[in-house]
Amino acid sequence: MAKPTPLSGFPEFLPAQRHVELEVVATLARTFELHGFANVETRAVEPLDQLLRKGDTSKEVYVLRRLHEESGKDAGIGLHFDLTVPFARYVLENAGKLEFPFRRYQIQKVWRGERPQEGRFREFTQADIDIVGRDDLPFHHDVEVARVMLEALSRLAFLPGFRLQVNNRKLIQGFYAGLGISAEGIDEVMRLVDKLDKLDPAKVRALLLDEAGVSEEQADKCLALATIRTTDDSFVDEVRALGVKDDLLDEGLDELATLVRACAPLATASVRIVADLSIARGLDYYTGTVFETRLDGFESLGSICSGGRYDALASDGRTTYPGVGISLGVSRVLVPLVQRGILTSDRSVPSVVLVALTNEDARAAADATATALRARDIPCEVAPTAAKFGKQIRHAERRGIPYVWFSSAAEDGTITHEVKDIRSGNQVAADPATWQPPHQDLRPQVVTLSTDSTTEKEIL
Repeated sequence: MAKPTPLSGFPEFLPAQRHVELEVVATLARTFELHGFANVETRAVEPLDQLLRKGDTSKEVYVLRRLHEESGKDAGIGLHFDLTVPFARYVLENAGKLEFPFRRYQIQKVWRGERPQEGRFREFTQADIDIVGRDDLPFHHDVEVARVMLEALSRLAFLPGFRLQVNNRKLIQGFYAGLGISAEGIDEVMRLVDKLDKLDPAKVRALLLDEAGVSEEQADKCLALATIRTTDDSFVDEVRALGVKDDLLDEGLDELATLVRACAPLATASVRIVADLSIARGLDYYTGTVFETRLDGFESLGSICSGGRYDALASDGRTTYPGVGISLGVSRVLVPLVQRGILTSDRSVPSVVLVALTNEDARAAADATATALRARDIPCEVAPTAAKFGKQIRHAERRGIPYVWFSSAAEDGTITHEVKDIRSGNQVAADPATWQPPHQDLRPQVVTLSTDSTTEKEIL
């Protein structure tokens, strides 16, 4: 069989790279659980009428069909393209068994049928947190999910910095309504203004005039609002200075100012929060707070962590389950970094120790030594062959294993053990029942390399 070529849009990691991903996932899970979020996993497929009932996403869904199914009755099932819509279905199905407000996190694969490019894949991992209430969900939960994600990102110290951008759709809708834009036109204006991160403001202004049908004065005020960015609540005065009045605008300004003030104490040099009044989010189920996040130095990736408030996504006709959540694109962040060599692990295997073999007859004794070490949670492996010790040491070195264990038997049957740190060359007597490696050696460590020493690689 010919050597296979990579399948575009379906990234795969080498072992050392995979460790980076596992470390990120474990850190996120620990942080979410510290805040009381319970883990769930939803099925990979959903009925198409559920997947497509909110937002124009029909071109993104992978439809499943059994190859030999003549009736085609499975044509109405597709792979989920995010974790929010499946979660809404999960809440409706299990509402009688859940305690509200329900706090959950999910870290799962999702599938999206879009053109692969840097930071965008057809199969990727997302990490979501959501809080859902029954009929009512106080605004302080919007603040909470923002603070939890800020804390989670700050714990990923080996990643570049993040900028969490926040806005409120009540603020935007109220401002547009105060300008006299019709209810039908507000959604179109939001959709066009949301393109500012990709298009020149002059181009967006032209689209507002041509496609949204607003006046020149209205277009200018919409763009003036979208240019406001602050790291504190001073944006309130800047919006007021534009001279627009509306009750919904007042509500949105108050909510956004509350959120920014509450998150300010968590800001660091590498994780910052910014009130960015250009953010609207494309999916139409968002009703209040909205989030987008940029990765420092990789702004071309677009938003790598997004979400917001949704008041009507989950409803059974009698009860509505409002929620707020935020989702981190784990693959979107990591794939460019690990495949460019910016992030890796200091070894490709979990093993701390390679137990050397003097000859094949000694394999049983070597296995016993390894078993004693594993009993104390020290990952190790036995050498694959009884090659010369130099070759066994080089085998450990290539795999990043820091220690090699040597055993020898005296004529009276006593066995002596020594362990060698192959990085320093130090070799000392050791007992497999008591020896312990330094804590930093017990697990592989994520290593950050300077971008100056790496070259850009194909990531798709």
